[in-house]
Amino acid sequence: MVIPSQAISLSDMFTSKTFTLSVFILTLLFLVTPLQADAQVAIQGETVYTMAGDPIEDGVVLIREGKIERIGPADEVEIPAGYDVHEAAVVTPGLIDARSVVGLAGILNIEDDQDQLDTASPLQPDLRAVDAYDAREELVGWLRNLGITTVHTGHAPSALISGQTMIAKTSGQTVSEAVVDSLAMVSFTLGPQAGAQFSSPGTRSKGAAMLREYLLRAEDYRDGMEADDPADRPSRNLEMEIMSKVLNGEVPALIAAHEVPEIMTALRLQEEFGFDMVLDGGVESYLLLDELREADIPVITHAPMIRTAGPAGNAAFDTPAKLQEAGLDFAFQSGFEGYVPKTRVVLFEAGVAVQNGLDFDDALRALTINAAALLGIADRVGSLEEGKDADVVLFDGDPFEYVTRVCGVFIDGEHVSDSCK
Repeated sequence: MVIPSQAISLSDMFTSKTFTLSVFILTLLFLVTPLQADAQVAIQGETVYTMAGDPIEDGVVLIREGKIERIGPADEVEIPAGYDVHEAAVVTPGLIDARSVVGLAGILNIEDDQDQLDTASPLQPDLRAVDAYDAREELVGWLRNLGITTVHTGHAPSALISGQTMIAKTSGQTVSEAVVDSLAMVSFTLGPQAGAQFSSPGTRSKGAAMLREYLLRAEDYRDGMEADDPADRPSRNLEMEIMSKVLNGEVPALIAAHEVPEIMTALRLQEEFGFDMVLDGGVESYLLLDELREADIPVITHAPMIRTAGPAGNAAFDTPAKLQEAGLDFAFQSGFEGYVPKTRVVLFEAGVAVQNGLDFDDALRALTINAAALLGIADRVGSLEEGKDADVVLFDGDPFEYVTRVCGVFIDGEHVSDSCK
């Protein structure tokens, strides 16, 4: 009776090991197969806008391991066997939202999902966007499905210095997976909106004076930290550390200013302290085109459909066209939206600009390669070129037509959206 018992035991052991091995192999295949499908993709487009040259009619984009492998006309680029093939009427690089608060501002519009503005103090440059960004926030996914693959997001206007901004892909489950640049710019605000949430400043002059005093303190801190003797250096100060980076030109100052008086104040501050500056919003920038061009200031223009009230009272649909005509570098933003769903969509904003004098190609460049250059990430995104991140959007028609839908989105070669929106 012992031998049969041992035989059954050995059989059970063999069956158990075989089952375990089979499960392991199937699990491995399950994990690996989607990655391989994403890693080897061919996208065929009736028109492919590479933003690195002329559009390609009947073009092919090959993606391998998250990067653009090859791109060209279909009669020159053969699709290898085993590639997952997708078709579209129009193919573009992933779209870039050059100024947003998504990931810090949530879709529910409740206190628990609104981290874009801290009202403890009007001067808080040490607040890091990366510490508050929620990669799983529904607003991020909503933008992703509409072709936005990269966002420059962070602390909102409405404080003299509200905090830092960051750049992230709209994919990933954590900020570590999504982040492209954890420190992109520092958010400043001038004008009446800078004191709306605080007891001070109450006027434009007071706001400018507070900023100048703060910048002078930062200069003293920076100079003190360069002392040869460590004993002579000031104690570490997170606020002054980041402001030193701004003064040294390591991090740009993103200055939200809408009306002529505060835009001129921003230009004076930039000239006095020598930092790199990007104009945020600039509702009345069309009145200061010569001044902005002379100072070589890029503009993240306000959403064309911004509500025309308060500092935005003189907003115009054709501001992007005027910026382009003046030869100014600019990009589109969604900005901060006070009502649900808490964000605008730069694709739609650019469409309005196209209907108001902006050329199609210029609008698409402002959403892709020009935005990437303004943000300092053009080596990775903004165009469809070999070696760049495989961020690609598939449309079923003209991207700026109201009835056109986004029917596919790839980020780093991963197929993150496949339903028409």
